Amino acid sequence: MRRMSILVVLLCGALVAAVASAGFSPQVTSALQSSKEIYVATKRHDGSMSKVVPVWFMFDGDAIYFATLPSSYKAKRIKKGSPLYVWVGASDGPHFVGPAELITDPEVAARMAPVYAQKYWIAWLGLFKPNPERVRTGKTVIVKVRPPAS
Repeated sequence: MRRMSILVVLLCGALVAAVASAGFSPQVTSALQSSKEIYVATKRHDGSMSKVVPVWFMFDGDAIYFATLPSSYKAKRIKKGSPLYVWVGASDGPHFVGPAELITDPEVAARMAPVYAQKYWIAWLGLFKPNPERVRTGKTVIVKVRPPAS
């Protein structure tokens, strides 16, 4: 029985370590769950970091999503492979650098809209929330940011 208990403890510890290493740090995760903004920057062609700007976002536990114009420098740099520099809650908040990709699936925008409406009062009024039709017509893209590779 004692051996079984030790085995269970070891397996649970390995599972917790695997889950923790596969996602965001606990500090970043906690901040993502309570913050209304993230602050993001991309890497310029010359290697310098772009201006840090605040954006609204959705966090689903596995990734962060936000909307931007396809003509924005953020979108152009991400399309070329720039990582995304992210600070959570404030421009000096918990941070990480993660891989980002552009999403053009209107269903993602449809998932984001009610989250924005609940999180941001002006989106609740119907303004400034992700719009599936704008994604469908190419007027908006969704940026998906994953945890950094461990």
